[in-house]
Amino acid sequence: MSSVIRGLRGFATLAGLVALLVYTWGLLHLAGAFLEAEDGGTGSAPIPPCRGNEQVVHVIDYSVSWFPLSFDCEMKGGGSYPAEVIPGYVNPVAVGSALAAVGCVIASAYVAELRLRAGARKGEAA
Repeated sequence: MSSVIRGLRGFATLAGLVALLVYTWGLLHLAGAFLEAEDGGTGSAPIPPCRGNEQVVHVIDYSVSWFPLSFDCEMKGGGSYPAEVIPGYVNPVAVGSALAAVGCVIASAYVAELRLRAGARKGEAA
């Protein structure tokens, strides 16, 4: 196997691991906000993750999105706003790393195919 293919596959593995780790980090933040919202004890109204915004007095519920990761505070009369519980870099880094991993896998397969075809042409010409 050539060094180019090996390098592309290695980078794909690294980028995939980065995507997985960053997404997991975001899931931990989301799980913490979910547990805090479901606590239901003293001081649970308004929902703790939704605090820090002047619209908090209108919050009646929350919703969670898995992709992209987000924790949204639902308000009376419709509308919502995102609670700032997930670091801003999580979604872009996870998506960017995943796309880089897929791109490197495709590129390594393409390079391998080109080498096989070149080898077959050499064999046919002989």
